[in-house]
Amino acid sequence: MYGGIKVALWALTGLLAVTTIFFNVYILLMSLWNYKQNKKWTPSETIILALSISNMAHQLICYFWMTMDEVDNKCHIIQMPYTIMLLLVYSLKYTIMWDSSFLTFYYSTKLVNTPNHCYTHIQAVILKHVTLVVFLIPLSGLGTCLPMMVVFHSDNNTLVNQDCGVLMPDTLPGKVYEALYLVIADVLPGLLMMKCCISISVHLGIHLRKMKASTNGAHAPKLGAQMRVIRMALSLVAVFILFLVIDLYVNYRISVNHDNIIMLTLFFTSIYTTATAMVLIYGKKPYWKALIHEFNISMDEYPCLSCLKVPEQKAKASKTAKIKN
Repeated sequence: MYGGIKVALWALTGLLAVTTIFFNVYILLMSLWNYKQNKKWTPSETIILALSISNMAHQLICYFWMTMDEVDNKCHIIQMPYTIMLLLVYSLKYTIMWDSSFLTFYYSTKLVNTPNHCYTHIQAVILKHVTLVVFLIPLSGLGTCLPMMVVFHSDNNTLVNQDCGVLMPDTLPGKVYEALYLVIADVLPGLLMMKCCISISVHLGIHLRKMKASTNGAHAPKLGAQMRVIRMALSLVAVFILFLVIDLYVNYRISVNHDNIIMLTLFFTSIYTTATAMVLIYGKKPYWKALIHEFNISMDEYPCLSCLKVPEQKAKASKTAKIKN
């Protein structure tokens, strides 16, 4: 990759790093505040907290590697620290993907009401073991990524504008492992999220049809708090699928064409972590209202920016049953 493009990606990733850290720190602080008030974590808060921590850790390590790669552009420092950082980046990416799919799966079990005892049993297991699953995901991610140190090899083909510590799948075992890694880290959580998306969409359509029939079409059916959670879950799936397509294409270019475009992968992952944090904040209504309120207060300090203020709408009373998200 040319030096000018690498610098541009480094600068853009820096801007994304600021927004990612800001939004995820906000989620972390709001979660701690809720815990202080309620003295307990809800399952969704536990998963969201784990996802936010993974987002921040990924962004910090990712940007630190990119910065060191720009400073040490001739790769004079030994390669092992760079390789370990990239290994952690891949492991955290695995964690982010599965945390996102786990959160969507959890909401689908909460939203989709079905007489099927399988769903009821799965929901009970999730509620009971959610903390254990949240801890096992990063451990499995690290275990899945460790074989990279053995089956991948250093990229010595490009001496100009090379990236430090990059390991390339230039052998048959390396290509097989990379395909398995992409299936486990990207495709499987993507399929799980698509399944959840279909379940939620079908549930939404059935629910709206029943509500419309019960009111004889007198007024539009309302879902209240459920609708915000549904929008959040479907938005997470949409962002994930878009990222999945791009990530698979970039990894195809790396594996087949041996293109040294690792920075492009890190850049798109940074976009994903930023978008995910924004969707999570929107999905938690108290978080969203508090953020909008603080934003408007900060705009009041600068009259010239008052046009940027976001309208604050008072919550309307809803007759529909609320779910605790």
